[in-house]
This record gives sequence, C-alpha cells and structure tokens, in this order.
Amino acid sequence: MIHLRILSILSIILLFSCNSEKREVDFDFETRFEKSQGKQTATYEEVIAFYEALSKQYKSVNIYELDDTDSGKPLHLVTFNTNRTFESEFAGDRDKNIMLINNGIHPGESDGIDASMLLFRDLSEGKITAPKNTIVAVIPVYNIGGALNRNSTTRTNQNGPEAYGFRGNARNYDLNRDFIKADTKNARAFAKVFRMVNPDVFVDNHVSNGADYQYVLTHLFTQHNKLGGPLGNYLHTSLMPQLEDSLQQKNWDITPYVNVFNTTPDKGFTQFMDSPRYSTGYTTLFHTLGMMVETHMLKPYKERVEGTYELMKSLLYITDKDAEVIRELRKNTLANYKVGKHYPLNWKIDSTRTSTLSFKGYEGIRTPSPLTGADRLQYDREQPYTKDVTYYNYFTPTDSVVIPKQYIIPQGYWNVIELLKLNKIKMDRVRQDTVITAQVYRIKDFETRNRPYEGHYLHYNTKVETHTEEVSIRKNDYIVDTQQPGVRYLLETLEPTAPDSFFNWNFFDTILQQKEGFSPYVWEDKAIEFLNENPTIKAEFEAKKAAEPSFAANWFAQLDWIHKKSPNYESSHLRYPIVRVGG
Repeated sequence: MIHLRILSILSIILLFSCNSEKREVDFDFETRFEKSQGKQTATYEEVIAFYEALSKQYKSVNIYELDDTDSGKPLHLVTFNTNRTFESEFAGDRDKNIMLINNGIHPGESDGIDASMLLFRDLSEGKITAPKNTIVAVIPVYNIGGALNRNSTTRTNQNGPEAYGFRGNARNYDLNRDFIKADTKNARAFAKVFRMVNPDVFVDNHVSNGADYQYVLTHLFTQHNKLGGPLGNYLHTSLMPQLEDSLQQKNWDITPYVNVFNTTPDKGFTQFMDSPRYSTGYTTLFHTLGMMVETHMLKPYKERVEGTYELMKSLLYITDKDAEVIRELRKNTLANYKVGKHYPLNWKIDSTRTSTLSFKGYEGIRTPSPLTGADRLQYDREQPYTKDVTYYNYFTPTDSVVIPKQYIIPQGYWNVIELLKLNKIKMDRVRQDTVITAQVYRIKDFETRNRPYEGHYLHYNTKVETHTEEVSIRKNDYIVDTQQPGVRYLLETLEPTAPDSFFNWNFFDTILQQKEGFSPYVWEDKAIEFLNENPTIKAEFEAKKAAEPSFAANWFAQLDWIHKKSPNYESSHLRYPIVRVGG
C-alpha cells in the first residue's frame, strides 16, 4: 500500500515507479455480496482487504493510503490503470482522462461499495473490456466512521442488505453537506485527493429515499444550466441521453432522480439543484462532469447492486469513447469566467421550459390510517402505469455578480486561507502596508435557520450593499487572482450572497455582532452636539421621527440611529472583510 501523507512529490514519484512488481496472492475474490446471493454487503475491513489483494495480484490496480478521516482511519484511493506510472495517473498533462467513483458517503447506501468491487475485479481479470483512454479511480468507502457503525435498522425505508453502515460519520456529520465548509477530516481528505486527481467525470453512488415507482435506477446529474456553457450542454444533450440509451439496450430502465416526498410523481417534479455543499455541486466548481446514482430503496439489494454495476460500466465506456471531447470542453471552460463577466449565484426553476418523461410508476392512493386517523399515502404495485410526466429541469439565474480581478483576504482569516490552500487556490502576499481602491460589501440583510444544520446555524437570503472605498491593506494579507482553475470555487465561497458562501456557513459571524456601544446618559449629550454639527443628518433624523411613530416613541432606537451615523460607530460592524478589486 502506498502512503501519501508525509511524502514529498519526488518521493511519491519514486514510490509509484517502484510499485510495478506484483506477486500472485492466495485470495478469494468472490465478494460477500456474491457469496450471500445478493443479501449482504462487505464490511469496511473486507473492502480494504479486497482492494489490497487485488493490487498485489494485478499490475493494473494500485491502492493509495491518504489523509486520516474523523474515524482515525485513512481515506483510500484505488486506481485501475493499464499504464501504471505516476505521470499518467496524476500529472496535469496526463494522456488519459480520469473517472472518479465515490462510495459510502452514506454507508447505509452500500450499493456502490459492492458494485465497485465487482467492477474493479472484472476489469482486472479481463472479464470486461478495459478502457483505452480512461483511468478508473474509486474511493472504496468515504464515510469510514459510518461504515464501522454497522447495524440493521437505521435505514427504515430500505430493502436490504442485511446489515450496513450509518449515515452520520464518526462525528455524526452528513458528509454530503460538508464539501464547502469542510468541518470534517473526511471532507479535507477528499478535497486534497480530488484536486490531485482532477477527474474529468465524477460518480457518487447513493440509494434514494422518497416515492415508489418501477425503476431500480435513477440518475442525478449536476444541473446542466448551473454547470453552464458547452460543458453543460454536452452533459444535457449527449452524455445523459447516451447513458439512458445504453442502459435501456441492456434492459435497465432509468429515469431522473424522483424529487418528491410524501406525494406522487405523476403530478410532475423538479430536478434537484445541487449547490456546492453536495458532492456533485462541489465537483462542478472545478469543471468536472458529476452524477449521483440513486438506486430505489425498495428494490431488492441484489438488483440495486447489479444495476449500479451496469450503470458505472456504461458511463465508463461512454466517457472513454468521448474522452477527447470531454478533455477539450473542460480545457476551454475557463474562458467563460473572465474578469468583468457576470457569474450567476442563485437560481430558480424556469417554468417556461420543461421536459416530458415517459414515467413508469405505481398508482398512489390515500386511505385513512388506522394508526393516526389521518389520510396516508400508499402505492399500489398491482396498478403500474406509464404516463407522460412534466419534468422541470431548466433553471434560470435570479442574480449574478461581476467577476472581479482579485480578492484581498485579511491574513487574520486563516480558516478561509486554509481551505483555499487545500483546494489548490493560488495566492500571493501583500509586500507592504498600502491603501487601494476596492469594492466593499456591507451586509444589508440575512435570515438564519432557527435550528442547527450540520453543525451550523446557516444563513440564507443574504443581501449586501456595495461601496467603493479606499481600503487599507496590511503586509502579508492575501491577494487572490480569480483567473485560475478554481475561479468558480472562489466566487461560490467568497461572494456572501452565494447559497453556500463562507459567509452563509458562519465563517464571518463575528462581524454581525457590534463590539462597542454607548451608555445612553453619556451619549445623549454627544448626540445633540453631533446633530447640531451635522444639519443634514439632523434633518434626516427629524423626518424619520415624523414618518415613523414607532421610531418616535422609542428613545433608545433614536439614540442608536444617531450613533450609527456618527464617527463613534465601529466601521467593522456588518462590513464584509474580503474586498474585491477590478471587474
């Protein structure tokens, strides 16, 4: 096994090049899934042992040990590559594309764990054709802590396997909400390997939780309008239809993820909008074609694993055939994000454009519940149907921001700098104290969840005011140019109105609290003096009292209003500390 955590790039290259000799091993490559006739899933220990043995048996397979996760155990990456060199595997100018598969982000949804073991074994043994233009990489189990928390009950709605892992990780985080904020070691390890591998195609294997219908397989591609440009068009008009056609030819029907809960899909449904907190929303920020597989929770486990296997195999062959097209589209995507262009931050459904699905479902009925007395939803599998269903899979921006030339980040925000570095964002340091003209945001309004969400009280509906000011910046503050491969990551994290911005994830909550105040009996005399010296503000004050009875009746609100107009009011309150230059 290769250890990456403490090695320099040179030593990594040497280790990779020295790992070409393989030996015959005595290992049973029939998986627990197969031995149990599709009723059981492999344990975490069995998964890692399987890939370790496979890497010893076949030169085309290698297993890498990466950074630790919250469980204390390291993340692993396994690759299938018929040309085993460091340069072809991870270098920026490699001659092959990479398809990265992520498994066990929710370990109770274990279909991909077993399907990937079968896929790698069959590729290695030559049972299926090896891709010519694509390296296949897999994270065998992403949520290791959840996989070790094995049980048979927490997937209440799921039909097998007999035992499985738990959704929360070792610190009870849902890892598919953590890709931007990176509260967990898992997310930080993923960011490091993702930016190292730089996959062209990303697959995240899941199991659905919602309506009942006839399909075993559903797909959840990253939203094509949000992905944008020719790359988004390729995903929507070529990659997705090719995958659907390929699976249909193998008698595996597939439909888009059925995004409904406690209602029936025959009324129509919308595409899921994957913001950057989710895996495919995050990978989109680096121009990777992303897709979640969502098998149906109520279908037998054996069918779900077999369907996931066939889907991954089809997607691999399509992306291998289109390798050059995908490579060129990704390379050219940066041209869409030049300084001065508008970048959409928030989206809504475009109801003027829809698609029609020939949907295979079951009739839903409402009957009185003997338990609660209320009407309950039931699906009648004795009444299957095929109906045309409206699918809302087009989105339109609700707001946008002009892409700046640079962001300036105060050095004190080391937590932000740390995540930018983790995501391979290039930065320079300010060489000396100076004053520049920059765009400054002030937080005008926001709302906050009243209950905790993944370790945070998340802000939303954030609004800002923009001012152009002379700004003092200090030696060793950070200058970040937007014109780099991570431009979308920068915009989605540093623009406070973006849904998964660092501001909305509470990275800057200290600016929301006023640090200095006043004693009314002291300030009132100063307030009178201030108004007398500033007649325009005094006239504004008198007009506000006349127009707003509640303000006129609130003596403290009046003193506070005057204080906020005065030089005594701290400039840092509600002032977003990251400023924009150019654009």
